Amino acid sequence: MTVGRTGGARTCRVVVPVRAVAGRAVATACSRAGHERCRRDARLRPADPRTRPRTVWDRTRPEPAARGLPWDVAQTSWWRAALRPRMLGLLVVLLAAAAVCARLGVWQLERAEIRGASAEERRLAQIADAPPEDLAAVLPAGASFTGDMVARKVEATGTYDVAGQLLVTGRAHDGSTDGVLVVAPLHVDGPDGEVVLPVVRGWLDAGAEIPPAPGGEVRVVGWLQAGEEAGTPVVDGSTDAISPAQLAATWGGRLLTGYLVLQSADPADAAQLEPLDPPTRAGTGLNVQNLAYAAQWWIFGAFAVALWVRLVRDEAAGPVALPGDAPAAGPDPDGAPDPDPDPATSTDRDDGRGTARPTVSA
Repeated sequence: MTVGRTGGARTCRVVVPVRAVAGRAVATACSRAGHERCRRDARLRPADPRTRPRTVWDRTRPEPAARGLPWDVAQTSWWRAALRPRMLGLLVVLLAAAAVCARLGVWQLERAEIRGASAEERRLAQIADAPPEDLAAVLPAGASFTGDMVARKVEATGTYDVAGQLLVTGRAHDGSTDGVLVVAPLHVDGPDGEVVLPVVRGWLDAGAEIPPAPGGEVRVVGWLQAGEEAGTPVVDGSTDAISPAQLAATWGGRLLTGYLVLQSADPADAAQLEPLDPPTRAGTGLNVQNLAYAAQWWIFGAFAVALWVRLVRDEAAGPVALPGDAPAAGPDPDGAPDPDPDPATSTDRDDGRGTARPTVSA
């Protein structure tokens, strides 16, 4: 505190310091000799500035009520804050928004299936009408099978090993789940010698009579597909997987890493086997762009719910204290009683510079 002399009277040039007592701001009385008025001006300052007149200590600080600070909101539990009417109303609005986002995501998923199916039909039509390529040029002996080889139309000429024909059980076709695939080894002469190509001749109902493979040289045209993982061992001419490793152990010879889904043969196969559709790669049949839109809508819906949880947490935490805000009223943590305020002794004076200060005569 500094003391100046104005017209023979000494005046406090600074605001009297304050201290926290019982959760309120209390002015510390000036102890300097001759400053009785400063001591008279020391009084309690209520926490809510809306219920008291402005004093000297408020002239240099912003009005908390003008900033919309909810002085009546205190810290509470998360569940109590969530059950407040405004939080419940906000929950209804955000849940409605999340439901709309979820429905839009489902709609985009349906569009992905429709557009993907249409694109797959066009792709299969192109595959069926494509001219065949030479087998050795697409899948040489000893080469690994890659994804871009799936559904490539190739042709090869060779002879079937009639005794080596096998049945692959547990295969579905056109809605029927109880059927088998008829697979026969085709010995093909290539640039690097003879190789063995597994050929899926077609599908047959389980229990039906198995037609033998045609004898003599035959030219086959079909689509390539990657070999499957190993299944049960070949027993009595049956297995559950078209695995090159298992077939090589059964048939012998240099087996190719893929197999052929037969489309046509010359001479034609007289057996009444149902032909299979061209193979597809995993992940086809859905439009990627619409899938991304669906995921985007679902993320928006989850964000709406997470936003409500965050707002409830902030509501439970209470208002954020800013510099200059009045302290909230409450019991003194030290147990000291509140001093008795005496508003009658409070006096505001203006020192002519726009700042009110308590003054006292020497």
